[in-house]
Amino acid sequence: MHATPTLPRRSLLHTPLILLATLGLCAAAAAAEPPAFPNRPVHIVVPVAAGGSADKLTRALAEKLTALWGQPVVVDNVPGASGNIGAAKVARAAPDGYTLLQQGEGLTLNNILFTELPYDANKAFAPVIKAVVNPQILVVNPNSGLNTFADYLARAKAQPDTLTLGLPGNGGIAHVAHEILSQETGAKVRYIPYSGGAPAALDVLAGHTQATLITLAAVTEHVRSGKLRALAVTTSYRSPALPQVPTMAEAGVPGFSVESWQGYFVPAGTPAAVVARLNHDIDAALHSPELRSKLEDMGFKVAGGSAADLAASLQQERPRYSRAIRTAGISLR
Repeated sequence: MHATPTLPRRSLLHTPLILLATLGLCAAAAAAEPPAFPNRPVHIVVPVAAGGSADKLTRALAEKLTALWGQPVVVDNVPGASGNIGAAKVARAAPDGYTLLQQGEGLTLNNILFTELPYDANKAFAPVIKAVVNPQILVVNPNSGLNTFADYLARAKAQPDTLTLGLPGNGGIAHVAHEILSQETGAKVRYIPYSGGAPAALDVLAGHTQATLITLAAVTEHVRSGKLRALAVTTSYRSPALPQVPTMAEAGVPGFSVESWQGYFVPAGTPAAVVARLNHDIDAALHSPELRSKLEDMGFKVAGGSAADLAASLQQERPRYSRAIRTAGISLR
């Protein structure tokens, strides 16, 4: 018979210590590993009133992300001060990816327009993704007597400041786009600012104002139903959602083009891995056939791309908008 091999006494004494040390290292590694993102509700701040194009976009995206993440994605409307109240709320939020800001070229515009901001526009946010691009569309009440874009320009030139134009935000892209149009054509109107696209559109529908220049997606259904008359879009291309509506370049202002966009940002200092995850998942959601079709039917054109692409857009558009704002003498406090 052979004796059963035995471990040396020293080995027996150290075996539990080795196991404990190994278990301790594994526990420490597990504790150091950050929890999967997201593991709790995510909030997206929309800095305009509910019901407008930005709100519609973000609610459609939030529904898709909720299904993807298995976590609620909550849309918080925080209107006021041309988007600055909502932006300031996000700037103060923890840089952990659980609070996002929906914004467009308004970040650039506000940095030019306001002498003081409740946040540092150049440092407060990290770009995540450019979600969509879209035209602004000039619509009028059907009883306004304005049937074409040429009619609108003619009246605005012959009777300056008599046409009332609702703006979905003082100093917003619609305001600046119309100022560029005024500077190129001499058309002058009286601006009526609102806290977002929905109230601006409602007053045109009710006949309280004659026209609004607004993101196309905010009024697509009203144009299709005949409740609003669309005169022209600001982009160099027609929108597939309303292909019968001419561009301003086609309708009397050669070369005119202003394209607006909407994107998402997080507070500066958010970990790069979290920004990358947000970029990847939002891009995937936007390009999913169901959501893409829904957004295109509204009048959006899905963009996507990297965070760096969004940062580049902010830089590229600043000189043109800055010139238009200075020429018009627009200044907000």
